[in-house]
Amino acid sequence: MSKIVAVITVDKEQIAGGAPIFIVRSREEQEQVAFALEKIMNANAHDLKNGLMVIIDHAASG
Repeated sequence: MSKIVAVITVDKEQIAGGAPIFIVRSREEQEQVAFALEKIMNANAHDLKNGLMVIIDHAASG
């Protein structure tokens, strides 16, 4: 089963707990942080199209 390992947002009011949260200043910075975290965590970034991006470890076991 996949696991959310990080969340990146430009709106800190939109998110709470569960996984590490990265609050950024712009959409551009959000994409840069997501790309870096993908590489560091060997995971995949997914844009939820609501101002949030999540980093998912698809290899994580339950």
